[in-house]
Amino acid sequence: MSSHNASALQVDWQVPLIGGIPADRHLLDGLPELVATVLAQLLERLPTYRQLPREQLTGELTRTIGHRIRALALAVRTGEVPAAEEFTAVREHAARRAEEGLPLEAVLLAHHLGLEVCWDRMTRTAGAGDTAALLVLHRLLLDHLRQLTAAAGAGYFEERRTMVDERNAARHALLTALLDGAPAEEAAARAGVRLPPAYAVLGLAVADHPDERADGVDRTVAGRRKLRRLRAELDHHTRQSSLTVLSAGGGLVLVPLDCRPDDVPDDRWRQLDDLLARTARAVGAPVLAGAAACEPYAVATAATLAYEVLEVAQAFGRPPGLYRLDDVLLEYQLTRPSHARPRLASLIEPLQDAGDLLATLRTHLAGGLNRRHTAGALHLHPNTVDYRLRRIAALTGLDPARPADLLRITAAIAAHDAEHA
Repeated sequence: MSSHNASALQVDWQVPLIGGIPADRHLLDGLPELVATVLAQLLERLPTYRQLPREQLTGELTRTIGHRIRALALAVRTGEVPAAEEFTAVREHAARRAEEGLPLEAVLLAHHLGLEVCWDRMTRTAGAGDTAALLVLHRLLLDHLRQLTAAAGAGYFEERRTMVDERNAARHALLTALLDGAPAEEAAARAGVRLPPAYAVLGLAVADHPDERADGVDRTVAGRRKLRRLRAELDHHTRQSSLTVLSAGGGLVLVPLDCRPDDVPDDRWRQLDDLLARTARAVGAPVLAGAAACEPYAVATAATLAYEVLEVAQAFGRPPGLYRLDDVLLEYQLTRPSHARPRLASLIEPLQDAGDLLATLRTHLAGGLNRRHTAGALHLHPNTVDYRLRRIAALTGLDPARPADLLRITAAIAAHDAEHA
């Protein structure tokens, strides 16, 4: 009850009489029987409690029930707010249930159920003249329940927050060990996970959400909202088994695989691609990823490759989705430093300062060399597209209409992009 009501009751409080007997005596007379009744109701109506060890049921839980009933009887007898130590014990009890993995609803319902049984015991002999006493008693029990559930909820969430912080720290230490190429078995044990045969290593790039570019919207807040949805979606679909280091713009994700790196079936890669599509819908922004599979000791090397594949996919304007090295083999090779790369890039250098010719060439290649598609994409007349293609051929000596020149054009664009990255 409130401190105001408590101080008033201390002056003129009278123990409610139910059936002519002080309400607290209904609780204390035959206390062992009442404890047994509460415990039996918990086991019958809350299945989670049936899974607790017998030693805990007959020991700690039985003692706790008895303590709560005596504390309630004291509150009924005095009309006073229970001592602070009482609610400290409630918090500690709830924290232990959180550590054991009991759901919060079961912990809170246990308090409701206990008071329900006590109410039934105190009021079973109530008569027609006990209405006023019942109202006073009901108000006191509701206030007592409010304080119990507040203390239990606070204790439960405090423990869960501590557990989450410790879990995240342990998982971060495991990810750090994997990226450092250090032995990770001990870090995995501390994180409570078993190292898988392999990881799918994903380097993510997440585009801006529209809110991040909207006038008058705090870009940081919008980015954090996007990041929260990104983490939640990845955790949900990987059952929180993945290891991640993420920011609003992307990051690194390690998804456990149950097979060797060379044996990952195509279906598994398609599932990961679908995961990225669902994640993109959840965050409201396109997601692009480079991917590689590796054994745990090779995560650092695989992460480097995943990010290189991602960079190639970005440079060549690939649509959102997941890409492996096999998906960008030619582009990847052409963008690696070599003596040939500058010379390849020079083949289309004449287009660099020739207006829209280079953009037209890129669009024409991306559209499958269909002049009408190119015209529609650039909002041009098809004849204008033909004119520009002839200009490209005249300036470079490479004609997109000649099959023999297509490979050199593609290679030259890849080299050009790598040289100007």
